[in-house]
Amino acid sequence: MNTADLGLPVDVPSTALFTDQYELTMLRAALKAGTAGRRSVFEVFTRRLPDGRRYGVVAGTGRVLDAVENFRFGPDMIRFLRTNDIVDEETLDWLAGYRFSGDIWGYPEGEVYFPGSPIMRVEGSFAECVLLETVILSILNHDSAIAAAASRMSSAAGDRPLIEMGARRTHELAAVAASRAAYVGGFTSTSDLAAGFRYGIPTVGTSAHAFTLLHDSERDAFRAQVDSLGGGTTLLVDTYDVAEAVRTAVEVAGPELGAVRIDSGDLLLVAHRVRQQLDELGATGTKIIVTSDLDEYAIASLAAAPVDAYGVGTQLVTGSGHPTASMVYKLVARAESAGPEAPLVPVAKRSTGGKTSIGGRKWAARRLDEYGVAEAEVIGTGDLPEELAGRELLVPLVSGGEVIAREPLDVVRERHAAARAGLPLSATQLSRGEPVLPTEYVHVGSGG
Repeated sequence: MNTADLGLPVDVPSTALFTDQYELTMLRAALKAGTAGRRSVFEVFTRRLPDGRRYGVVAGTGRVLDAVENFRFGPDMIRFLRTNDIVDEETLDWLAGYRFSGDIWGYPEGEVYFPGSPIMRVEGSFAECVLLETVILSILNHDSAIAAAASRMSSAAGDRPLIEMGARRTHELAAVAASRAAYVGGFTSTSDLAAGFRYGIPTVGTSAHAFTLLHDSERDAFRAQVDSLGGGTTLLVDTYDVAEAVRTAVEVAGPELGAVRIDSGDLLLVAHRVRQQLDELGATGTKIIVTSDLDEYAIASLAAAPVDAYGVGTQLVTGSGHPTASMVYKLVARAESAGPEAPLVPVAKRSTGGKTSIGGRKWAARRLDEYGVAEAEVIGTGDLPEELAGRELLVPLVSGGEVIAREPLDVVRERHAAARAGLPLSATQLSRGEPVLPTEYVHVGSGG
């Protein structure tokens, strides 16, 4: 099963080698030691949010589900591992039949998270869980970083739509994932056709400066575009002189011209001048789209400008300065033996430098105040306190190796909007600050 089951035309290739070598060598050693079959619990979390961020955004869960389902070692992969003497024959035989058969729980995609939040919990034998570390982290770290930046930008933009246009600023495959994550975070469309093809995200685009420069005059370029795409198109007006281009655009397309795009200069000043000029020419319905290295701060600074939409590229696909969410994948509990009924015992890394972790299989819940606004992220082991019943955050994603929680991307996008709206108002402030919710730990029972 893959996203094609939602009517989307895409197949996910094998993800089995999207991993680090030490995961296979750990497997080899555990098989030899007889500990590979011990029931284990791994959790994904981050110890801190990027500097100044108030909340994180869970994104990439749907891609994780595809990756886990397609984690298969085919004959060519087995041959590669054998040829390069990465693991022994016993391990190769085990890998050839690998199918994840455990359970995965997680925050639903689009939900917000905070330091310590158990964003995803993977349970099964040590052998089958340890292999998934790198692929899960690579997806969640990238997509969550992009979605968090997109969320801040969409909050700053208010009701004005945002166009994702960063494909040329990142790896060609990362661009598709970035577009998906941006849509989760509140963007409305993308310029990337592969993202539209794979995920059904609305696509947009008209012309670049090269098209204007191709023609003998700006008027000729505008005429060619309008003749091809109609008067509702968007004309790029900053190749030469903006005022002259706006005048020509309205003369060519008429007052029903769809939009003009500004890609350089003092956007605040130019937008006001262009709006005044359009209105004077009778093109009162023509929209203004601005691009040019925008981030959430630039978008916020244009809140009072007569801008109708924003196009964002570089800053979006690089996480607006924070290209990773710094999530980790840690073993937090494991069985005392390989027996199926062996009890789980909490385990945790203890070290200096802020890299400690808390042992035990955890639950998470969000406590609300009397007005229904979130006031704390509560994390604990053992039984969930009665007062938090119904506020649990983790949901089942995979059961017995079967994916059970695929959902359309629009559902994820709506979930994020609702989750962000349920946070204190200070969550959307762009000024530097601490996470908007404190993380509280509650230890109940043995933690197994």
